[in-house]
Amino acid sequence: MSVNKKNILNRYFAVTIVMGLVAICILIKAGIVMFAERQYWNDVADRFIKENVILKPNRGNILSSDGKLMASSLPEYRIYMDFQAGGINKDTLLMNHLTEICEGLNRIFPDKSVTEFKSHILKGRKSKSRNYLIYPKRISYIQYKEAKRLPVFNLNKYKGGFHEVAFNQRKKPFGSLAARTLGDVYADAEQGAKNGIELAFDTILKGKEGLTHRQKVKNKYLNIIDIEPVDGCDLVTTLDVDMQDICEKALIDKMKEINANVGVVVLMEVATGEVKAIVNMTKGRDGNYYEMRNNAISDMLEPGSTFKTASMMVALEDGYITPETEVNTGNGVMQMYGRQMKDHNWHRGGYGKIDATHIMMYSSNIGVSYIIDKYYGSNQQKFVDGLKRMSIDQSLNLQIAGEGKPNIRGPKQRYFAKTTLPWMSIGYETQVPPINILTFYNAIANNGTMVKPKFVKSAIHEGEVIKTYETEIINPKICSDRTLAYIREMLRRVVYDGLGKQAGSKQFQVAGKTGTAQISQGAIGYKSGQMNYLVSFCGFFPAEAPKYSCIVSIQKPGLPASGGQMAGTVFGKIAERVYAKDLRLPLTHAIDTNTVVIPQVKPGEINETKRVLDGIKVATKLPVNYTKNKVDWCAPHQGTNAVVLEHRDVMPEFIPSVIGMGAKDAVYLLESKGLKVKLDGTGKVKRQSLANGTRIRKGQTINLILD
Repeated sequence: MSVNKKNILNRYFAVTIVMGLVAICILIKAGIVMFAERQYWNDVADRFIKENVILKPNRGNILSSDGKLMASSLPEYRIYMDFQAGGINKDTLLMNHLTEICEGLNRIFPDKSVTEFKSHILKGRKSKSRNYLIYPKRISYIQYKEAKRLPVFNLNKYKGGFHEVAFNQRKKPFGSLAARTLGDVYADAEQGAKNGIELAFDTILKGKEGLTHRQKVKNKYLNIIDIEPVDGCDLVTTLDVDMQDICEKALIDKMKEINANVGVVVLMEVATGEVKAIVNMTKGRDGNYYEMRNNAISDMLEPGSTFKTASMMVALEDGYITPETEVNTGNGVMQMYGRQMKDHNWHRGGYGKIDATHIMMYSSNIGVSYIIDKYYGSNQQKFVDGLKRMSIDQSLNLQIAGEGKPNIRGPKQRYFAKTTLPWMSIGYETQVPPINILTFYNAIANNGTMVKPKFVKSAIHEGEVIKTYETEIINPKICSDRTLAYIREMLRRVVYDGLGKQAGSKQFQVAGKTGTAQISQGAIGYKSGQMNYLVSFCGFFPAEAPKYSCIVSIQKPGLPASGGQMAGTVFGKIAERVYAKDLRLPLTHAIDTNTVVIPQVKPGEINETKRVLDGIKVATKLPVNYTKNKVDWCAPHQGTNAVVLEHRDVMPEFIPSVIGMGAKDAVYLLESKGLKVKLDGTGKVKRQSLANGTRIRKGQTINLILD
């Protein structure tokens, strides 16, 4: 049977033509839908359900050990105008009230004039923008609420066009206190964390997203939640705000005095390893000090004489020496394998013959290096093994990232020469971060048990503790009790009548070791030819029953440089103030139990004041015109058997007096009136830069001095 090729070709062309016509029809219909019927289908889509709309959880707060808020997410806003909303009526209303609106915006945002706001709004009106940014910066909740009260802006967004976009901004109420340890998040807190506790515990803090679908009914969306969002947990840190403030102030005062470049303080609770305070200060280009890096855990520097304690402990533990072992340090200069080893007083003739205790007291380089070289020079690995036995070489695996790993070389490693051992014994040719040195001294104070430093102790969700971070033991016993007794007495003598006297106190005993070391030019970046120094002091107090250990480490240019005179002074101030803080006894210890105690109360918000007094069971007498839950202010004074809360008038257009108030109430009251507040000091307000009764100008800065 022959094939009819002509018939097949005719059919093929017919099918091709039909398919081409169908394709053309589809393209035409798509064009009609996309352009001619676009608005119709948009309206239809608006009536459909919007699926899988993400609900963002609230990020958890970070709290101090005593419950004070150290980091929290607060809302900030950008404000916009939709010039097509509300139609002709809205446009007429906008033009009628334009001057009033622009004057109001100028009061709220005084950095832009009325004329600038008017020109800006008219430009947006001309462009018929649906999402026109009214003010370029993010604004606070108080500013947003004030803007929302202006004409037209006070209508709903469909009639007036005024609308906002909210952002969660992470705030630290205590400013720079422990800023690098707490860490940072990105500009919008929902984008995640950068570093510190914020990053290390990000999965716990950020919570879990929820899902909802939205149904439009009568021009309003109804949210139907499919999966509830789970807010992030709050973290309770080990940090104590008062101790942190004590440490930061003591360190910065000394750094300013000696023109230091970098300073570190870490204060730790001996038994638990809880870090009560951690300060990392770096000098900025403007001469002020800021928390830029977490130097306490990351700096890899030669520790200097604070390392001598570890060297002497190895020799004591191996039984080569006792505290009475004598060394002839001569005139303060000794040749060791072709290099000069010098004591700090070599120009005054040296120390001569002294025992091991005095070697530590006077921080004799010759004494320590001679002992280590004599007993370990032929078996260098034994000395290194002794250090490792005390876990001083181990990484701490801290709860936060960025820690440096101690670098303690062994004789089989590269560049380990004959001079390495004696210089290593006095804290050179090795690098150990400050927090690792502190952990070692803390173990001495803790009867030989080395515990890991801890920054977070629990996670809380809706008031319930869901996870507790227990104290972790790194090494249950770094040395024998005999060696511990020897070394603790040596460290006590360093402070009692050695080079560490400045770290001591007349109220209690302190034990510790000074340190002064030359550091490389690159460490703090000074000009070539100028020697740089690391001055430090590490110890614990009270020496007889240690509760806290602390390290102070300061990098400075040039001489003079003294661990005892510089870092020791900071340590002494911290120790005395922390010890005094711990001595505060309950009020009941100081009064007759039959006495009715009426405390002095600072001026403040009346409902908050009453809530606190009710919580501690102190009677209150309220003003006649008191309205519950209404924000109002009071001036309390002591009555016969109650605290009298007198009403305090706050005139809306005039600056109020905040003298005597706490920082929280003073800042809230002043910022609610559109003022910018700067704080100096701690405690209650002692002075204010703008006098009571002065007429308010929005955006003014008022300085408060606290004491």
